Amino acid sequence: MKKNNCLVVFLWLFMVVVGFGQEFPPITVYTPEVYGGENQNWSIAQSKDKYIYVANNKGLLEFDGARWTLYNSPNETIIRVVKTVDSLVYTASFQEFGFWKKDSFGLLNYTSLSDKLKVDFLEDEEIWNIVSFDKWLLFQSLDRIYVYNQAENTYRVINSISKISRLFKVQDQLYFQNVRAGLYKIENGSDILVSNDEVLKDNIIVNVFNLDDKLLILTQDRGFFQLTNGELEPWHTTAETVLNQVSVFSGIKLRDGGFALGTISDGLIYLTEKGDLRYQINQSNGLSNNTVLALFEDVDFNIWLGLDNGIDCINSKSPFLQYLDNKGVIGSVYISKVFNNTLYLGSNQGLFSRALTSDTDFQFIAGTQGQVWCLEVIDNSLFCGHNSGTFLVEGNKAEKIANMQGTWQIKTIENHDNLLIQGNYNGLNILEKIDGKWQLRNKIEGFNISSRYFEFLDDETLFVSHEYKGVFKLKLDGDFNKILDFEKDKRLQKGLVSSLVKYQNNLFYSTKEGVYKYDKASRSFQKDSLVSKLIDSDNYTSGKLIPDVKTNKLWSFSKGGIHYLTASKLSSQNKIETVSFPSEVRRDIIGFESITHVSDTQFLVGSATGYFIFDVDKILNPSCEIRINRVESGRTKDVNAFRNVSIQEASVFENQDNNIRFSYSIPQFLKIESPKYQYKLEGLYDDWSDWSSDGTVFFENLPYGNYTFVVKGLIGSEPTLNMASFSFKIKPPFLLSNTAIVIYFIGILLFSLFMHMAYKRYYKKQRERLLQKTTNEFELKALEDNQKLMRFKNDKLREDIENKNRELGMSTMNLIKKNEFLNSLKKELENADTTKSLKSVIRIIDKNINNADDWNLFQEAFNNADKDFLKKVKQIHPTLTSNDLRLCAYLRLNLSSKEIAPLLNISPRSVEVKRYRLRKKMELPHETSLTNYILEL
Repeated sequence: MKKNNCLVVFLWLFMVVVGFGQEFPPITVYTPEVYGGENQNWSIAQSKDKYIYVANNKGLLEFDGARWTLYNSPNETIIRVVKTVDSLVYTASFQEFGFWKKDSFGLLNYTSLSDKLKVDFLEDEEIWNIVSFDKWLLFQSLDRIYVYNQAENTYRVINSISKISRLFKVQDQLYFQNVRAGLYKIENGSDILVSNDEVLKDNIIVNVFNLDDKLLILTQDRGFFQLTNGELEPWHTTAETVLNQVSVFSGIKLRDGGFALGTISDGLIYLTEKGDLRYQINQSNGLSNNTVLALFEDVDFNIWLGLDNGIDCINSKSPFLQYLDNKGVIGSVYISKVFNNTLYLGSNQGLFSRALTSDTDFQFIAGTQGQVWCLEVIDNSLFCGHNSGTFLVEGNKAEKIANMQGTWQIKTIENHDNLLIQGNYNGLNILEKIDGKWQLRNKIEGFNISSRYFEFLDDETLFVSHEYKGVFKLKLDGDFNKILDFEKDKRLQKGLVSSLVKYQNNLFYSTKEGVYKYDKASRSFQKDSLVSKLIDSDNYTSGKLIPDVKTNKLWSFSKGGIHYLTASKLSSQNKIETVSFPSEVRRDIIGFESITHVSDTQFLVGSATGYFIFDVDKILNPSCEIRINRVESGRTKDVNAFRNVSIQEASVFENQDNNIRFSYSIPQFLKIESPKYQYKLEGLYDDWSDWSSDGTVFFENLPYGNYTFVVKGLIGSEPTLNMASFSFKIKPPFLLSNTAIVIYFIGILLFSLFMHMAYKRYYKKQRERLLQKTTNEFELKALEDNQKLMRFKNDKLREDIENKNRELGMSTMNLIKKNEFLNSLKKELENADTTKSLKSVIRIIDKNINNADDWNLFQEAFNNADKDFLKKVKQIHPTLTSNDLRLCAYLRLNLSSKEIAPLLNISPRSVEVKRYRLRKKMELPHETSLTNYILEL
């Protein structure tokens, strides 16, 4: 018993070791951060449009090939299962099942069947499986099965006496396991026992398959069993021991007849149709997690894994296989070679080997630790160019034959079978075969530049390329001891990751600018238009060219893939072919790319993480269709504020909703041949964009107008079968809208009418103003005439007043003179002897001196000259007497007291007394001049 256990352990360890040495198909890893859900994924399905749906702890995941979308669980519980039927996506969870349907916006909307059917769930019941059968859908929980009739929209329940682990559909028959009771089938709505074998009672059934018209039952811990005529017996295969050591949680039968088994903690096991182990993939060689909760094979034979932490997709039918050195044992593969049915890998960590057809791990060849630069098969021997020198390799042993550091390349010399030339860090060296053994003969003197690339033009002319210094033409002596002469080709541009190779007896030098062929006639390098197509300047990574003598191919590398020059199958002319193999997948060592013919049409490409093997004849670019999945619009750059737009018909956007985002995809899931997209926006950008792997494009602040968005795709070098398009219109701003134009038209009409009326009023007012102006001018003229007349009258009045004043003055002076004369005459007469007759004369004189007529005449003249003065004085000072008024009149004339005295026939002294009295009557202040006061009235 102990021996058997030891044997089992040994076989298991052997299989694990074998697994470490295997090449596996490409695996694409989707982490929770990528798909936006939680870690665990319980079920996977695919719709008719090839979209992938995953039941996740957080909800339903949808993947269109470019974008993951999460739809939250309808009742905020874990979605355990997903199933696509026609255009509907069914899901089930805790006390809930229903379906999702796409709307015109390309979004899924959920309808709860359990609510519509008013299903009465058991306590804590959870749906774990959905099976489609004819017109029925079966929703299986651990306690019973709900049978839903899609046509009649009714359901019924199949109860179980114990727990139901799984529900299985095999051809046209439904099976389920009653834990501890056995395997049952459903017929006519009833459960019928198929087998109650103890194995089926004590072990959980993972799945049931049809194999040669027999039931093949996969158990969780005991592997496969066959049920034949009610008898259960193990299915004996070479993988039996492996299956007994793992716990299988999920399993499916593939369309090629093989089986994919998902385990708990041991990754994926892939079996052939006969049950033999093809490979096992786990976290150490590619998977992102070792616990596989769900398995699904899509229409393109990709195997999807719902993991305990993430989602993986294995391209099981890919022409590419990958050896992934996760443990870093081998390192970065710089060179490879097949020799004597052995595959040799030269890396930065040494030289490794294994049998070509074996799955065993690579063996390190002792003594070769360090950087390997080249592997060459010459004279039926394998030479290894190493950082420490040159080795001769035989089987798993290596013998150092030259201690010259840094052997870049080793080449034969024509017509010198016993000599080899090698390029080293210090220049060129010669190896010589003596007595059947190769050894270092000499260094070629006169040239000490590192010689990574070198090629003979003839026996004595050698070209050497140095990335930093350029291309040199060397003239060698006949014994290859020294350089007779060398010159640098100044017409060639030196370039990083350039190369110099010989292909079909032609010498080629390659840089980013293209490939140049040496022309012997002109003794110069000339650009070769055909071979230059090997260098993709737009996706340039390296100018390295690799000739393959066995297949007559010339290889090159770019970001998008690997290119090769080969003869056409229909003619002898050369042509360029491309293998779609992006550099981000290849993980090239830039400038040190390598490709080696392995067998038939298989080639090995070195990588920084191991290597890839691909079959050039099996590379078939799939024909796919491209779809526009979603159109969103918004008024700002914030995509979270965007609204979804119907993709089923042309749309019209408001002018402010001119930020448009398109999401599109090609629903294919190949890691190597990833899709690329090219688009244009007719109406604004009529030229195609550059190719891009991004499945979305955002147009910002589009002007108003009519547009058609067109997108096409490329898988490898194969274009999509169609071009997807979406037409839409952005309304002009309101100021340029039809409504605004109508408003403008009405406004113009109203404005024209208004302007007409305004001009009419204006001209009417202008006329009125002109008439008024004319009238005013006439009136002004009349006024001016009146003013002239008034000035004339005033002048005349002024002249009259002046005349009156003159008359008054003359009258006053006459009175003064008369009175003075009479007074003087009177005095003389008084001094004379008076007689009676003289007294009468004096009386006459007195009468004439105080003649009232003279005063009246003076008063009339004074009033003419100074109208209403006396009245005014009388009104102000009503107590004044006529004599006071008379004195005021004389003072108004600015007469002095001496001049007034004769007029009043009194003395000047008396005049002063009168003036004094007048001041008192007028109640004038002492400081006020009486004369000035009267003059100012």
